[in-house]
Amino acid sequence: MPPRTLPDLPESRTEPDGSALVRVLSYNLRSLRDDEEALARVVRACRPDLLLAQEAPRFFRWRKHAARLAAATDLVMLSGGATAAGPLLLCSLRAAVEHTEDILLPRTPGLHRRGFATAVVRVAGARLGVVSCHLSLQDAERRDQARMLLEHLASLGAPHAVVAGDVNEPPEGRSFRLLADTLRDCRAVRPWGDEATHPSTAPRRRIDAVFATPGIEVLGCGVPRGLPGVAEGDLRAATDHLPVLAALRVPAHVRAAPLTGPGQTTAPRPGSS
Repeated sequence: MPPRTLPDLPESRTEPDGSALVRVLSYNLRSLRDDEEALARVVRACRPDLLLAQEAPRFFRWRKHAARLAAATDLVMLSGGATAAGPLLLCSLRAAVEHTEDILLPRTPGLHRRGFATAVVRVAGARLGVVSCHLSLQDAERRDQARMLLEHLASLGAPHAVVAGDVNEPPEGRSFRLLADTLRDCRAVRPWGDEATHPSTAPRRRIDAVFATPGIEVLGCGVPRGLPGVAEGDLRAATDHLPVLAALRVPAHVRAAPLTGPGQTTAPRPGSS
C-alpha cells in the first residue's frame, strides 16, 4: 500500500493587517544521539519559523552541536541549550528577537535538572512569547513545573505566546490538563496529521504538544507523517520522539499611545510598546 500523502499546512506569510502566519515545530532531539541528517531533513521539510526543541546537547561543545543543527536546518540559534538544561529555541530569519531568557528550575535530588528556553520575538506585525519545555518524569514535580511555566509565561509581557515541548504525560494527565486549562492545546483545537508522538518506531502516546494563548488562531496541528519530504525512515531514525507541527495565525501587536494629559496623547517612541 503506498504511503499516505498529507496535505500541507498553510505557508508562512504576513497578512495585510500585519498579523503573522507562523509555523511552529516541537521536537525532542534525544541529545542528537541518533541520525542527525535524518533529523535535519525532517525539520527542513516542515519549514518552521520557530523550532522549539527538547533534549538538546548539554555537555562538551554543546554550542557547536546546536549551531551545526541550526545550519543544517536553515535556522539560527535563538535561546537555550545547556543553559536551560536541554530546551532549545531556533528560528528563521523572519523572527526579530526582542528578549531571551534561559530558566533553570529547582532541582529535586535524584532527578534530572529541568528548565525553560524562553524568548519574545516579533514576526511581521505580531509580538510573540515563546517557551520550550521538557517536564519531569515524576508526577508531583511535573505539576509544579507546569505551574511555574504558566507563571513565567505571564511574566513575559507578550500579548500572545506559544508553548511547546515534551510534557511526559498524555492529555489526561494532571499537568497536561493544567496547561490546557489556561492555554489552547493546538492538536485538540484543529487536528491535522497523526496524533501519537512516542516512541517514534511504534507511537502509542501523545506526550508532546504545542499550546497557544487564546488570541492565536490555530490552523492545524499534529505529527507531520506523510508530509511531502518527510520520509517514514527519517522519522524513525532521527530520534525516539515524533515532531509536532502547528500553523498559527498571530494577530498584529497594537501599540497604545501613552497619555500626556487629560484628553491628550503623543506618538510612541521608536521601539516602544
